[in-house]
Amino acid sequence: MSDEIDDDDDPNVPSMTRGERVRAAARTLRTPRTASWVAEETETTTKTARKYLDQLVEDNVLQKIERGGQTLYCVDQLMATYHEVATLQREHDREELADTLESIQARIAEWEAEYGVESPSELLASIADVNDPDEADARREIASEWEHLADRLPVVKAALKQYDWATDRDAIPV
Repeated sequence: MSDEIDDDDDPNVPSMTRGERVRAAARTLRTPRTASWVAEETETTTKTARKYLDQLVEDNVLQKIERGGQTLYCVDQLMATYHEVATLQREHDREELADTLESIQARIAEWEAEYGVESPSELLASIADVNDPDEADARREIASEWEHLADRLPVVKAALKQYDWATDRDAIPV
């Protein structure tokens, strides 16, 4: 039996190799973490974690940074964003992207007008002025959705702006 496959008591649950566990965990690193942290999370050795993390750095999935004498790894946000833009361009046509952009902008404008605020953080701060717990919960939920849409907005804009350029380059030559 390969030392790469882990034994699992439940035969119905497919086991993941150490490399698969490290790669899966690494793709969620929003905060820079050490190889030893990843190793602990994935039940591998630090040496094994570092091996797969360094491969992901070479593949432009992760960034490797030195901070305070430690080597840290985190998702390469630029590459992740490029990938997300390309995925949007491949899965949606120009009109769908334009509709999505318009919908996001309209939704944010509605919240700005309805609550008289300009940002999700201002909406959260307005909870201090609300006595109704249901209204406070609704504002928290809207602020969370607003933050998500605000993050999506530049990605959708980039996908739409570069749509022709990207689709020309994505075409498979005949």
